Amino acid sequence: MQPTTKTPRSEVLRALVGGPVDAIDTPALVVDMDAMMRNISRMAEFAKKHNIRWRPHAKMHKSSQIAKLLLQAGAVGVCVQKTSEAEVMAAGGVTDIYISNEVIAPAKLARVAALAHQLAAESGKLAIAVDSPEGVRRLAQAMNDAREHAAAAAVVDVFVEIDVGQHRCGVAPGRQAVDLVHEIRKHPALRFAGLQAYHGKAQHMRTAQERRDAIGVAVQDALFTRKLIEKEGVPVDLITGGGTGSMLYETASGAYGELQCGSFLFMDADYAANERDPAQPQFEHALFVKTSVISSQLRHAVCDAGHKSHAIDSGLPKVLAMEPVGELEYANGGDEHGILRPAGENQRVPQLDDTVWLIPGHCDPTVNLHKYIVGVTGGLRKGKVERIIRVDARGALT
Repeated sequence: MQPTTKTPRSEVLRALVGGPVDAIDTPALVVDMDAMMRNISRMAEFAKKHNIRWRPHAKMHKSSQIAKLLLQAGAVGVCVQKTSEAEVMAAGGVTDIYISNEVIAPAKLARVAALAHQLAAESGKLAIAVDSPEGVRRLAQAMNDAREHAAAAAVVDVFVEIDVGQHRCGVAPGRQAVDLVHEIRKHPALRFAGLQAYHGKAQHMRTAQERRDAIGVAVQDALFTRKLIEKEGVPVDLITGGGTGSMLYETASGAYGELQCGSFLFMDADYAANERDPAQPQFEHALFVKTSVISSQLRHAVCDAGHKSHAIDSGLPKVLAMEPVGELEYANGGDEHGILRPAGENQRVPQLDDTVWLIPGHCDPTVNLHKYIVGVTGGLRKGKVERIIRVDARGALT
């Protein structure tokens, strides 16, 4: 007897293209392409109206295919957090990449330098953030070492990261940043490109006033630092930062020239819990976990999407209210199961084989759990599978 050969998951998924949404096996990560493209259009319109660059964070969707959709819509490039994410984006055809994070390990810096030279040869460019003199010197050494093996000398853009409220990476606003600028300018392979001023904590402050106030302080810190640097005769070409929760306020400040928003694309449950400022674009939920009911009891049902299919660091997923299942609440059922209960007295318990759509609490780590995203058009109920999107930067953690 000949051994049975298992069909690769990628081929199984590709066979779905053109078929109905109902044919998608569960659990599966699904993007409503129509909603996603509307989100992209709204972001592009906002940036154009306010004459501000946008460089969406690819650490969220982790797909070079999606990155290129954003570039086609007007994005100037991508942000990433990891060297390996940058390498994947470059391999996928993205040529303007900013590692908005510190890289210190010599082995990683050698990869950064090699990528900078590769992109330069393709008329592209690489940028990176720094927050220490030692980091600057190591980066310069790596660039010099790589130059010996490159066809042409490359220069990497370097942003000085200042801590504007995140209390993670970044030097204090003011003199420390000025000193870092002078250190960068000592090295021919490095070009001081501006300030990284991202306030991550502000993104999830629930009220618009809280976010407005937090960014107001960040703007003051960024402007104060820029003024000190320019007093030394060094121009600050760009202040970059901003996220989906606060983009309105960085833009309105006039200080920021570039936004790094990423989550607007999928709009997870946590971001949707923020009070929306009326002046901000209305972004829609576009990312879902499709799941099926595998057990139905008197007062609850169980679906086949547990914690292995969605991240829970920002809370459990919400359930998309949709007939016939109505309004449901999702509760912890463990790694492979989710507990579903009616949200109101008049709602029924889901039945076997019912389809339930979950809105992840946090899109970034949820995407990282999946190799593929199934893109659908025409709606989640009666739509069709339009494409299979490979999450090619999945697991890119170094």
